[in-house]
Amino acid sequence: MLSPSHRPFLLLVAAALAGPAPAAPPNVLFIAVDDLNDWVGCLGGHPQAQTPNIDRLAARGVNFTNAHCQAPICNPSRTCLMTGRLPSTTGVYYLKPLPRDCASTRDLVTLPQHFAANGYWTMAAGKLFHQADGPEFDEHAGGFGGFGPRPKKPLSAGHTHPLWDWGVFPKSDRQMPDAKIAAWATRKLRQDHDQPFFLAVGFHRPHVPLYAPQQWFDKFPLETIELPAVARNDLDDVPEYGRDLSWSRVAPRHRWMVENGQWRRAVQAYLASIAFVDAQVGKVLDALAASDAAENTVVVLWSDHGFHLGTKERWGKRSLWESSTRVVLTIKGPGIRGEQRCDEPVGLIDLYPTLCELCGIEPPAGLEGRSLGPQLADASAARERPALTTFGQNNHAVRTRHWRYIRYADGAEELYDHRGDPGEFHNLAGDAAVAGVIAEHRRWLPTENAPMAPGSAHADARPGSAADIDGPH
Repeated sequence: MLSPSHRPFLLLVAAALAGPAPAAPPNVLFIAVDDLNDWVGCLGGHPQAQTPNIDRLAARGVNFTNAHCQAPICNPSRTCLMTGRLPSTTGVYYLKPLPRDCASTRDLVTLPQHFAANGYWTMAAGKLFHQADGPEFDEHAGGFGGFGPRPKKPLSAGHTHPLWDWGVFPKSDRQMPDAKIAAWATRKLRQDHDQPFFLAVGFHRPHVPLYAPQQWFDKFPLETIELPAVARNDLDDVPEYGRDLSWSRVAPRHRWMVENGQWRRAVQAYLASIAFVDAQVGKVLDALAASDAAENTVVVLWSDHGFHLGTKERWGKRSLWESSTRVVLTIKGPGIRGEQRCDEPVGLIDLYPTLCELCGIEPPAGLEGRSLGPQLADASAARERPALTTFGQNNHAVRTRHWRYIRYADGAEELYDHRGDPGEFHNLAGDAAVAGVIAEHRRWLPTENAPMAPGSAHADARPGSAADIDGPH
């Protein structure tokens, strides 16, 4: 019989013969920011943006600088990301129907459901889907207050919808739902977990109303605010259909914002709201860094679409231009080299297959996105296809590395060369010299353009229709 002194040696031999223990599946920290355009430091969208926490995350992984939503409003963008299906496939183009209220998406396995079915404990707080997040997660924390407290009277009178307001409110960060959501996520990251987790955190700012406590406005003195670049008569070369499509009933008119001295104030409030939400992101990232899960967690931060603040003489989203489609997207995690910048066109629809690949999960059949795995390994790796954004049936934007091509349902077109025209001031679609570029981009338009799903909140996105009846979400 072997003496007890031999046992440690035998255990080492057995371990060597068995080979290395399989790596534990990585956790996922999935952070969404509502209505955040490219006004973050790592994208350079506004010179005064203060986003140190988003920027440090981007520096530690891959910063996707040419990422785009698949629909420029909340519900279809989030439905697309969470189901892996394009709006042109599902017919979910507008604020309704929600995924479980629509026959084309009702029985699809959503991203968190797929992770739950593969051994993950899924948790969520805040806004991840457009509404009704609870049933999609094992654990969902509610009751944080949505867009937050409101003053008794609007702070900026004269606008068309109660959500379109901006100014200093409330007094304390503690009164803001996003601060409560960050605190909840922090507690979850401090807990022990006996299985891999998928923790989804959905922040509401900078969605209107653009309220934040005084300390965040103090970072951006009103007299120093720089306004976004605009061009006089910018819409003169835009097709009538395109001008109408992007016209929101509930957003303020740009002329009104200028004439009433509100443009600079609203920009200040948007920057303040971004700085506030960036601080909440920082709390969550700090909690992860201090946790046992720090080295084995994939972190994804994304925004659901962009936002106009006077660009193209528009306010809000709901357009097929860069200001409305470009999103924040950054990914870090085990084995992903930091300080990478990917300028290839990618879409939020690519997140579903990407996370499956990173976590060793077989993706479900039917996903229409493509994994970003090659770009996470080498940010310069070329993408096989461009990013596609759709707003309403048969209205599409195709974004390649240098070009934006737009085609509307009536056949009207726009084309912009981002190498010399990042503001999209000069529509080149009528120039014979770019006929080949247009032909190349046309081939990426979807061949399927599903009719609007029954129960859609909008009959049409243009003036004189039933558009915007559900508010500016």
